[in-house]
Amino acid sequence: MIEKSGIFVVDKPIGITSAEVVRRIKRWSRAKRVGHGGTLDPLATGVLPILINKATKIAQTFLNKDKSYEGAMLLGMETETGDIEGRVIRYTKEVDVDPERIEEVMKGFVGRIKQTPPIYSAVKVRGTPLYKLARKGIKVAPKERWVYIYSLQVISFNIPEVDFRISCSKGTYIRSLCIDIGRALGCGACLENLRRIKTGPFSISQAIPLETLRESILSGTWEKYLIDLDGLGQRV
Repeated sequence: MIEKSGIFVVDKPIGITSAEVVRRIKRWSRAKRVGHGGTLDPLATGVLPILINKATKIAQTFLNKDKSYEGAMLLGMETETGDIEGRVIRYTKEVDVDPERIEEVMKGFVGRIKQTPPIYSAVKVRGTPLYKLARKGIKVAPKERWVYIYSLQVISFNIPEVDFRISCSKGTYIRSLCIDIGRALGCGACLENLRRIKTGPFSISQAIPLETLRESILSGTWEKYLIDLDGLGQRV
């Protein structure tokens, strides 16, 4: 049983929710309290701070931090969820967009922008997450919100795929950004893959695979991965 308080920086695997990561670690560690410092969609991988015991009291600190991602968007296809796992609602067979136009459009999204969260998101309306309402067939139009994009860079092109790197404020939905870029280009777009490489003080170089953490907990060697709150200047 883990009785100490601190933070594990996990490299979340694809295909499971952040809440499922928390459930697994709580089961393995038998810690009294386990939480996370920022939701990642099942499609996304990368940096997920896992807060153990008293560290859960500072969860909001990490939720408010700026974040950085690397990802890819697929041009020519728009989906209901904003990513490749959703139902296709628009499809463009021939994507005729040159790299210069893509870079020009993406530059227009740098700075303070208004963004509408996807209908399949954790944003709550009268206490209920939008994704739960959407699954019941109740589609509520989310309110626009202001977010800040510090940088948005194209890494490579292989049309219809565009690889990018982004640094942004809390509350930014990369899926929504892909939708907006696709509409500005006139061909539609959706998020193909996403990897969080930084959140607050934690980077991907610190992150450990979930399976590695499981093995360390079972073998009793987990302390080498637990980040002490004092080292971060945090008090609980």
